[in-house]
Amino acid sequence: MSVFDVYSIYEVGKDAAGVAGNIFAFGLFVSPIPTFRRIIRNGSTEMFSGLPYIYSLLNCLICLWYGTPLISPDNLLVTTVNTIGAAFQLVYIIIFLMYAEKTRKVRMLGLLLAVFGVFVSILVGSLEIGDRATRRIFVGFLSCASLISMFASPLFIIKLVIRTKSVEFMPFYLSLSTLLMSISFFLYGLLNIDAFIYVPNGIGTVLGMIQLVLYFYYKSSSNEGCRQPLIVSYE
Repeated sequence: MSVFDVYSIYEVGKDAAGVAGNIFAFGLFVSPIPTFRRIIRNGSTEMFSGLPYIYSLLNCLICLWYGTPLISPDNLLVTTVNTIGAAFQLVYIIIFLMYAEKTRKVRMLGLLLAVFGVFVSILVGSLEIGDRATRRIFVGFLSCASLISMFASPLFIIKLVIRTKSVEFMPFYLSLSTLLMSISFFLYGLLNIDAFIYVPNGIGTVLGMIQLVLYFYYKSSSNEGCRQPLIVSYE
């Protein structure tokens, strides 16, 4: 087998992992739909919090920027998945704003403006860095930190499952999508030799496995099913 053939197989494997990650991420993006159907049906955001969607939007924007050619020219599939993710989060936030009471609406608008302000600051600040390698490291660290904090957020749910011995608030398909997406982008990062991708997704893979183990362990103790997606939190 020639060097060219090995390189071709390597590139195909990397692209396949990235495409798979995009597909599995879609499961995460659509998971809040039942919650927003309930919000629209009841005409109220009730006790649901909009903070997870605000934070997810910021995470998607930072990771989207990291994947662009201006930062890392070999991570187009990172840009695509986070572009789709950012679009979904914006739609969720808009719906939330439509049905939230006035005080929460003002708060959410303030947080949304803050997200765009932070993102613009990161965008402009990184473009001020003339050295391309340093620019990539700067944005890469921000992206990595954002992803790690996002993957660490289910620790609260894991603690809740262990304490209540119930998987009511840890949906199986959401946990499975998280695991499959993390594995895909972990492999993508490894094949692309990009620590800013494989490190956080490696952590996400471990946490995803823990969630599934807990799900099957405590499934018999749960009621009929999980009522709310993992991404939903309460104030």
